[in-house]
Amino acid sequence: MRRSFLIIAWIVLAASFAWAAGSSIGVFIPGVRQGSPIYDMLAAGAERLAAERPGTTVRIYEAGFNQAEWEDKLTSFVATGNFDIVLTSNPSMPELVANVSRSFPRQKFIILDGYLTGNPNVYSALYNQLEQGYIAGYLAGLASISGMKGTNSEKKVGMIIGQNYPVMDRMIIPGFEQGLKAADPAFQLDVRVLGNWYDAAKAADLARSLFAAGVDVILPICGSASQGVIKAAQDAGRWLVFFDNDEFARAPGVILGCVVLHQDMLSYGTLKAALEGTLKFGKADIVGMKEGYIELLQQHPDYSKYVPKAIRDKVDEAVRAIKSGALAFKVPTL
Repeated sequence: MRRSFLIIAWIVLAASFAWAAGSSIGVFIPGVRQGSPIYDMLAAGAERLAAERPGTTVRIYEAGFNQAEWEDKLTSFVATGNFDIVLTSNPSMPELVANVSRSFPRQKFIILDGYLTGNPNVYSALYNQLEQGYIAGYLAGLASISGMKGTNSEKKVGMIIGQNYPVMDRMIIPGFEQGLKAADPAFQLDVRVLGNWYDAAKAADLARSLFAAGVDVILPICGSASQGVIKAAQDAGRWLVFFDNDEFARAPGVILGCVVLHQDMLSYGTLKAALEGTLKFGKADIVGMKEGYIELLQQHPDYSKYVPKAIRDKVDEAVRAIKSGALAFKVPTL
């Protein structure tokens, strides 16, 4: 009896190891990788994992900018039956994955930057972008009222966004505005909508109009179109704060700070846990600064070079308060 039990256990373990060692990962990008740091990190995390596991393959599919096509493209991607796990990222993906998973009930999904609980084949993790927005806004506000070169007394800060969507409207903008008003309650936030994620010329026009209206700091969240915002800031001698990725090298002397998402780490970590059998499918997590997936790049030399120490000290204190739980934000699960 004991011998039979050991044989069965060995077979189960061997099958599990074979699956993990020879797994196929499909990365579904609802957009394009180039010029989209969040999607590039998504793919990079999967590629790093595959490089460490012989026999593990990664196929990356870029679904483009037309959101109306994403569900059909995801359906076709999954219908191939080629993937043990499909990894994706976008606040819109939980609804689409829920629809597609009904037709493919054995397919495992991981959704980052989204929230879906209760589906036994889906794990999701939502970033606490209230925290991210707050720190970016607090930094922007403190710089704007500091009197440093390139600022004014107008107490106006701007955002240029690709489009409105639930996370933007319910977390990023409110968090950014809370940070601004923590610096000074009199701040006004001027949000301009580009309408796409790639039109750099139009983004530059929007940035110039914001600067003409008295704005001295802009947060651009508009994909590759942010290059136009950078050019306008350089021409006007004004400032930017950035989301999601380390962008300092793109515009030295113009970027105050970057509040990044470590999606490459989360992509790698969740896939690794899934292949090792420890990821809890059916669960949804919320992750942020405490967990290490949102970070202000405080150690970057440009941050120290261009942001006065008095401002850095106040922002550092806010970061510590968030990590300790003294400053907390309740996340809407959308």
